[in-house]
Amino acid sequence: MDSNISIFKGEQIRRVWDEEKEKWYFSVVDIIAVLIDQPNFQLARNYWKVLKNRLQKEGSEVVTNCNRLKMKAADGKMRPTDTADTETLFRLIQSIPSKKAEPIKLWLAKVGYERMQDISDPERSLNRARDYWVKLGRSKQWIQQRMMGQEIRNKLTGYWQTHEVTKQEEYAILTNIIHEEWSDLSVKEHKKFKNLKSQNLRDHMSGAELVFTALAELSTREIAEVMKTNGLEENKIPAVKGGKIAKDARIALENKTGKSVVTGENFLPTKQKILPI
Repeated sequence: MDSNISIFKGEQIRRVWDEEKEKWYFSVVDIIAVLIDQPNFQLARNYWKVLKNRLQKEGSEVVTNCNRLKMKAADGKMRPTDTADTETLFRLIQSIPSKKAEPIKLWLAKVGYERMQDISDPERSLNRARDYWVKLGRSKQWIQQRMMGQEIRNKLTGYWQTHEVTKQEEYAILTNIIHEEWSDLSVKEHKKFKNLKSQNLRDHMSGAELVFTALAELSTREIAEVMKTNGLEENKIPAVKGGKIAKDARIALENKTGKSVVTGENFLPTKQKILPI
């Protein structure tokens, strides 16, 4: 499954794409928070708890059709969360009086349609990402490096997917091995160094960090293809070797320039940036 976060009028809604069923599954609590204009997660969860009990007593199939899937919580950990596909959410929305009911129905339909287009034409999703980074004020060079890195990343995860690495947790383990090997920091440590919380680490990397991440993942995939690795344990070997290639290149560059490639700089608003010690 492919995890992601989507935005509805400035509100984050967690979602997971099921490749086998070709469906998005959205966090029910996140949808409810938008519908009832409730920014407090705990209060939105309580609303869903009461509504769920009522629907169960009424014999509604809505609750039965909700799945418990792991999604990233506010503390960064993957936790079981009530999710529902678009069809189930349409039925759930009818149970909640809200002026946002129709807009969010249209939004859900649009999100599902865009995903099906992306499957048939992957370049569409990259183009949307480019537009997003342009709006954030990223330079043309940075965007090119970010997109190059994303293409290399997609090819690596594509290899994993067809070689018995299918669980999201396994993707995270291999990604962390590669990252820690080339940068000497785990993904979590690197995010902390940049003062990031829920933000995407790669969206806050410098151009050099993007290049070395891409080198590590490119090397990992090519080594894995030669070794014909399958499953999590076998793929840990090329992950270490691919990361080591990028690490050696990083150290060589740092020795020549006297500057660290790994940096605490980010693209957060100025007031949230890490101040120099």
